[in-house]
Amino acid sequence: MKLFVELINNLLQTKITKMKKNLMLTLAAFAVLTLMFTSCAKPPEMEVTNAKAAIEAAKAAEAERYVAPQFKAVTDSLNVALTEIENQNSKFALFRSYKKATATLANTLTLANTVKENAAIRKEEVKNQAQQTLAETTTLVSEVKELITKAPKGKEGKEALEAINSDLALVEASLAEVSTLINNGDYLTAVDKVKAANDKAASLKAELEEAIAKKSMRK
Repeated sequence: MKLFVELINNLLQTKITKMKKNLMLTLAAFAVLTLMFTSCAKPPEMEVTNAKAAIEAAKAAEAERYVAPQFKAVTDSLNVALTEIENQNSKFALFRSYKKATATLANTLTLANTVKENAAIRKEEVKNQAQQTLAETTTLVSEVKELITKAPKGKEGKEALEAINSDLALVEASLAEVSTLINNGDYLTAVDKVKAANDKAASLKAELEEAIAKKSMRK
């Protein structure tokens, strides 16, 4: 009887030991899995936020207008990074890696800051160009007015002068618009408009000089 009881106790002890071992193995496996999942790569959310903010700053500096190709390049870079993040998100958690996306985002951030600086530089260049061409065209207008006083005044000359005066008035109105555009900081539009005004004023000057030369030859 005593031997039987000892046998039962031994069996129970063995079973309990095995249960303890199984429990320990289960807990260990659970711990490993937990560690693996918690250490899985996470999307570079902060890097995305910083890159987007830098691009918005570049856009605010009008990079989209003044350095359009560069601005497109930086937005394309961001899209590449976002696509890579989506690709990684679609994978099983243990196999995700955001190293490539993070590197692209870092490059995007640097590029966006450079684009912002280049936009400011280009904007200043266009501003100076607009102001210089405005000054040149204003001088041309004065020269045209001076030539008008020397132009032929006959019947045909009178009709030509009326047309020239009409065109000159349009040029002067355009120059007033250019001044407003420059004051408002729209230098690209100002440059386009003042170039057209300059071409027209130069054309009027050439026309008057030709008429005056013909008049001198007839005399």
